[in-house]
Amino acid sequence: MKHILNSIISSYLRTQYSRIEHIRCFAVKDQEDIFQNLIACGKDTVFGIEHHFSNIKNYEDFIKQTPLRTYEELFPYIEKCLKGEKNVLWNTPIHHFSKSSGTTNAQSKYIPISQQSLFQDHIQAARDLVVNYLSLYPKSKLFTGKALRLGGSLSPSTTTKGIVTGDLSAILMTNTPSWVDIYSTPKCSTAVIADWNEKLPKMIAEVTKADVTSLSGVPSWMLVMLQKALEETGKENLLEIWPHLELFMHGGISFSPYQQIYKKLIPSDQMHYYEVYNASEGFFAFQDTKESKDMLLMTNHGIFYEFIPMNVFGTEHQHIVPLCDVKKDVNYAMVISTNGGLWRYIIGDTVRFTSVKPYRIVITGRTKQYINTFGEELMVENADRALRKACEATSATINEYTAAPVYMDSKTSGAHEWMIEFSTPPTSIEAFTHMLDETLKELNSDYRAKRYCDVTLRTPIIHVVEKGLFFNWMEKRGKIGGQNKVPRLSNDRTYIEALLEMIK
Repeated sequence: MKHILNSIISSYLRTQYSRIEHIRCFAVKDQEDIFQNLIACGKDTVFGIEHHFSNIKNYEDFIKQTPLRTYEELFPYIEKCLKGEKNVLWNTPIHHFSKSSGTTNAQSKYIPISQQSLFQDHIQAARDLVVNYLSLYPKSKLFTGKALRLGGSLSPSTTTKGIVTGDLSAILMTNTPSWVDIYSTPKCSTAVIADWNEKLPKMIAEVTKADVTSLSGVPSWMLVMLQKALEETGKENLLEIWPHLELFMHGGISFSPYQQIYKKLIPSDQMHYYEVYNASEGFFAFQDTKESKDMLLMTNHGIFYEFIPMNVFGTEHQHIVPLCDVKKDVNYAMVISTNGGLWRYIIGDTVRFTSVKPYRIVITGRTKQYINTFGEELMVENADRALRKACEATSATINEYTAAPVYMDSKTSGAHEWMIEFSTPPTSIEAFTHMLDETLKELNSDYRAKRYCDVTLRTPIIHVVEKGLFFNWMEKRGKIGGQNKVPRLSNDRTYIEALLEMIK
């Protein structure tokens, strides 16, 4: 019976593949239509009236009348929404706010989720992802079993009736169709438990009894759960628990440092790993081919995109381009206007286009997650790729890492200081350090120049830390759960000093 249902559901979803082809072919036209719709929906809001949306006839008017904003600059409007005021940023009521700490701000961010952004963006894009996967793999047995999902928590506002705040995953779980719950594990009431230490054993009890065919979540937190499942069941690998496991849809952080450990946990050539770019602010992109991890930009889900070249970001020469003017292989800061009421919002992520026909991207890092103390312009993408090569060369696997600068003084040049938690330690830490350093030189000409003869930068300093250190640090900061990620790179020493103190 379950195979018949799988065939019926899969066949129906594959009939909707034309939506994916439309995204590939008509991105610029869709962006023009979305822009006009956003302005029409926003013109009678408090924000729209203040910025004279009724006078906006084209994109040039929009950029003249609407300044770029960070979260902190947009927060006065969001705060009014949190207090229950209507028609502030969007023309329909906002009942949900996705609570996200981000990776560059210790304070929680509250991202407004309208009904349009919930259903036309997040849920529709997730559906499109499944449609695309089933079209690529027509023999998939995805719906013969269940999807294992990691969720956050929700809590009603203590000050405003009808307002709910929480992790995006929990908001999605409580608003998806009931049939989705039938094909998911654990049950929603378990998935949204707030206390991770209470939730984890309950999740393990449920998911290990299910026939799991897919996983979705942040690689680091999913790994914690999967390792616990192996520990509780006494199994050697995940296929002994879930023999029909075929797909992991992962996002939130780069998968590169985790790739080898997942291959050991799931020793199957039939296992598929799909890159997804889904944030509190929107579902932006997903991997749409078998051959590449590049992600197709979602251009018809209610989000209007703009991009700032990172080589001028934050400078007096800063300029911005719409999607139609982006170039391949340029590092951009992404700016969005959404059907949830975010207007010219600097999301904080950086991306690079690998293709413009169609528009495909890779995430390169964060606008505040980089090291450029010495002019080396080291981005997270460089770090992930170099660590992956160092792991391959020394048979190592990584759980977590972070890095920060060591400042120059009168006697010594500067350096990059790395703290790495290995799942499998390298055969030689010296060889690992050498490979990391050499690969960074290959990937980044600015880094190579600063490493020349150790004049500006000397050899990287690597601390191998005990397992659980990063988890304990995140727990100490109240940052447990899928919406929270370990900062990879920092241009100051705030994070690394706190970690060094814990080691002491």
